[in-house]
Amino acid sequence: MANTIPSAKKVRHEMEMFGDVRVDNYYWLRDDSRSDPEVLSYLHQENAYTDCVMSGTKQLEDRIYTEIRGRIKEDDISAPSRRGPYYYYRRNLEGKEYVQHCRCSVPTSTAPTSVYDTMPTGPDAPPEHIILDENVKALEHTYYSIGSFKVSPNNKLVAYAEDTKGDEIYTVYVIDAESGILVGKPLVGAITSYLEWAGDEALVYVTMDEILRPDKVWLHKLGTNQSDDSCLYHEKDETFSLDLQASESKKYLFVASESKITRFVFYLDTSKPENGLLVLTPRMTGIDTSASHRGNHFFIQRRSDECFNSELLACPVENISATTVILPHRPSVKLQDIQLFTGHLAVHERENGLPRITVYRLPAVGEPLERLQGGRAVDFVDPVYSADPLESEFESSVLRFSYSSMRTPLSVYDYDMDTGVSVLKKIETVLGGFDASNYVTERQWATASDGVQIPISIIYRKNLVKLDGSDPLLLYGYGSYEICIDPTFKASRLSLLDRGFIYAIAHIRGGGEMGRQWYENGKLLKKKNTFTDFIACAEYLIDKKYCSKEKLCINGRSAGGLLIGAVVNMQPDLFKAAVAGVPFVDVVTTMLDPTIPLTTSEWEEWGDPRKEEFYSYIKSYSPVDNVKAQNYPDILVTAGLNDPRVMYSEPAKFVAKLRDMKTDDNLLLLKCEMGAGHFSKSGRFEKLQEDAFTYTFILNALNMLGSDQQ
Repeated sequence: MANTIPSAKKVRHEMEMFGDVRVDNYYWLRDDSRSDPEVLSYLHQENAYTDCVMSGTKQLEDRIYTEIRGRIKEDDISAPSRRGPYYYYRRNLEGKEYVQHCRCSVPTSTAPTSVYDTMPTGPDAPPEHIILDENVKALEHTYYSIGSFKVSPNNKLVAYAEDTKGDEIYTVYVIDAESGILVGKPLVGAITSYLEWAGDEALVYVTMDEILRPDKVWLHKLGTNQSDDSCLYHEKDETFSLDLQASESKKYLFVASESKITRFVFYLDTSKPENGLLVLTPRMTGIDTSASHRGNHFFIQRRSDECFNSELLACPVENISATTVILPHRPSVKLQDIQLFTGHLAVHERENGLPRITVYRLPAVGEPLERLQGGRAVDFVDPVYSADPLESEFESSVLRFSYSSMRTPLSVYDYDMDTGVSVLKKIETVLGGFDASNYVTERQWATASDGVQIPISIIYRKNLVKLDGSDPLLLYGYGSYEICIDPTFKASRLSLLDRGFIYAIAHIRGGGEMGRQWYENGKLLKKKNTFTDFIACAEYLIDKKYCSKEKLCINGRSAGGLLIGAVVNMQPDLFKAAVAGVPFVDVVTTMLDPTIPLTTSEWEEWGDPRKEEFYSYIKSYSPVDNVKAQNYPDILVTAGLNDPRVMYSEPAKFVAKLRDMKTDDNLLLLKCEMGAGHFSKSGRFEKLQEDAFTYTFILNALNMLGSDQQ
C-alpha cells in the first residue's frame, strides 16, 4: 500500500577506521549501476508514499504551480548581445519548455557599439534566424540541457555541448550556423561542458576520468577524426581538475588546473593552436591565479595567504616574469572577477558582503601599465542586491552586467564606461500584478557564537506581515565552496511572500559573501561555524520577532542540504519544517571513497578523513552519522537518480535512518526524480513544479492550507 510508511531493510555493514566502528545498515542502497531492482523498488515505494501523503494537498500544489507559471511571460527573448555583424539572443515560446538560439543581422555593423543600440523589430527588421531549437532536440529525451553554446569567431559555425540524462556528461556537436547541418561527427566520451574555439577551424574541449574529474584537455581540428585529437595536457593529480576559458580578446585560451586552494594557468595562442600550451603561472601550493589578455599584456588575478582577497598583476606577453601590481591587495575588499576591453577594465569586487563594479580607463595598447587610479563605481539602488558580469564586446566601451534584488526582477544593463551612463536593456517581465513597491528588502546582522556578525538578507510584503513573531518565515542557507548566495529575484517566491511569508538568506561562513577569510573560517576543521552561524541567524530572527520556532522553516540544496541535515540533528526543536534538496549528508563514507565523483577534489574543502583528526571532526557533524532517537521537524528530502554530484543513495540513507530512529510522528518524505540529476528536471516549467511541491509541503507543515484548499 502506498500509504504505508516505507521501511528499508537493514543489512549490517561495519566500517572501521582508527579503532572506531561505524555501522551503516543502509549501505546496500548504493548501486552505481542504478539498476538493482531492490534499490529501485525502495525508491519507488518512497515516491509512492510521498505522492499518497501529499495527495490531499494536490489541489493547492496545482494552484501554486498555476500561480507561478502565470507570472511568466512565456513568449519572450533575452537581451540581444552584439557580436560583430549579428545580434544573438535566446527566444522562449509560449507553452514550450526550452529555448531557441537565434540571431539577426545588425543593420549598420560598422557603427560603434553604443549603450543606446537596440535590435530592430517589426516588419522592416532583418529576418530572424533560428540557429538551434532545443524544443525539437528535447522531443526524444526526458531530460535535455545544453551546457555550452559557442559561436565561431567568424560567426559561421556553432559548437554546443548536450546532456540528455542529467549526469553532466556531454556530447559536442558542430553545426553550420545558417543551415544547421552537422559538420563532421559529434565528439563523444566523458566530455565536460568546457568548450572553446581556437580560431575558426579548431575546438578545445575537456574530458573527465572515471570519477568524473576533468583531467584532460584536447585540441580537435574540424574535419579530422576524434581519435586523431591531440591531448594538450593531462592532469594526473587526483585533487586537481581542469578549467577552460577564452580571453575577452579571443586571442588566447587559458587552461587552468585547480584544487580548492591552488590554481595555475597555461595559455594557448588561438592563431597557432598547434604550438600547444605554454605555462603562464607556475604550480605553487596555496597560490591561486586566473588570467586574461589585452594588447601586449596578460592580466593575472593572484591570491595567496598574504593577499587572501587577491591582487591584480599585469605582465608583457613577451616577458611573463616582469609582473607589475596594478591593483594591490585590500584586506576589506575581495577581487572577484575582471572584464577587459580595448580601453577599459571593469573590476567586480565585494565589500561588506555586497558586490560592486569599479571601472578604470586603461592606457593605449603598447603603453606601460602602472597602478590603476581613479576608478568609477557603478551605482546600485537596493540595500541588498546581486550584480554579475555578462559577456560584453571587447572592442567597445560598453560594459554589460546583470542586476537584481529580492524585489527587483533580473535586469540587464549596458553601462557606458566613458560617460558613466547606465541604460536598462531588459528587465524580466513578471505578470500577475507584481509591484516591487509592495515589498521591503533589508539587511540584518546576527551575532554568531564566537561574536562574528553574520549578514541576513530579508524580504517580505509590507502590508501582510506583522513583525510580532506570528509571521511564517523561510530561511535559506548554503555556506560552502566560497560560493556567494547573493539576494536575487525569484518570481516563484512571490507565492510565499503573497501568503504572508518572510523570506531570509543567512550569509553564513563557508560561503564567499564577506571575502576569502569568510570561506576559510567555514571549511575543514572550522566547518561547524557554518552550522552554528545558521542557528544563530535563526535565533536572531526569532528574537527580533520576525517569526517563532513554530513558524520557522528552513531550506538548502546540495552542500546546503548538508547544512539542513546538520542543524536538524543539532537543534531539531528550533524548526517547524526542513527541506533538504539533493543533500550531501553521508560525508564520512563519501569522503573515504575516492571512486565516487568529486571526492578527491573535495578533500581540501571538507578534509581527508583518512587522517584521524579529520575523520573525527567530520564524523561529529555528518548528518547520516548523527541521526538520534529524538523528535525532528517535518522533513522533505529530494534526490536525483542520475545525480553525479550527490549520489541518490545519500539522501535515501538519511531518510531510512531517520525513519528508524526518530521519536515523533512528523512528516518525513523522500522525493527521488528517476530521470534527472543534481539540478532537478530540465524544462523551465517542469522546474516550477518542484517549487510548487516544496511550498505546498511547507504550507502543509505550518497548517496554512486554509482557504487555499477550498
